[in-house]
Amino acid sequence: MGHSRAGAGGGGPAEHLDGLLARAQNGFEIDEAVLGRARDALMHQSELRSCRQCNEPSGPLGYSTYRHIFLLPDGSSLLLWELEHNTGQDHRPLFELYADEDALALAERRVHERIGGARWDELEGLPLWLPEQLLHAVAPVETPRAYVADNSADHARRVLRRAENPDRPGAATEQLLSTAFAHDIALAPKPRRRSGGPDATWCRFYEHAFLLAGGDEIVLWELEHNLTADGRLVCEVYLDEVSAELAADRHARALGVDL
Repeated sequence: MGHSRAGAGGGGPAEHLDGLLARAQNGFEIDEAVLGRARDALMHQSELRSCRQCNEPSGPLGYSTYRHIFLLPDGSSLLLWELEHNTGQDHRPLFELYADEDALALAERRVHERIGGARWDELEGLPLWLPEQLLHAVAPVETPRAYVADNSADHARRVLRRAENPDRPGAATEQLLSTAFAHDIALAPKPRRRSGGPDATWCRFYEHAFLLAGGDEIVLWELEHNLTADGRLVCEVYLDEVSAELAADRHARALGVDL
């Protein structure tokens, strides 16, 4: 469910990360190794995960949680969580940054209890509130590919190697991709409505396009999801978008999840 983070800063992943750290009260707590990996990311995206507001006589109090996704050169994702709230002096916005979701949950609980209202344990199992406009699909924006010649054949091998679906592209595709000399990675804009729990569903699509030595192009669609029996994050790879979408829907139906 894509959402542009207002005030998150423009530029590439490194500039975006610098903006997050500049406004975070606790940026010094993030491990340097994590920051180094995020700075090397190929691209990033920000999403609103949840928000809550409580109207007080002195003014509204509230908090929002944002998920910042950094796509790394090896095709994996790194997540940073940003908590924005106005429970400080003069209700001015305050920002906290976390690399660990458990630490984020503790911070959300602390802010939630400052705001007041329902007890934190009363919210267990309830869907998090999301603005209505985020529940509707956004039309994809066509953007030209930006091919990069950087060990593209090896990148293709890594994408195929981490695929766990039995019907992943086979040896013939792998042989064709061994001649790839440039590639482009794009995060596919596929907003989804999550239900059945506090944002427990993770379902993301990546488009890996490769230019081959003969001038042809091959596109791999990577489905990253936790729609597994144990909630484990897995990757699947398909040769077309429809197959990736059908796989996501099939996994969701098996678990009774409404994407």
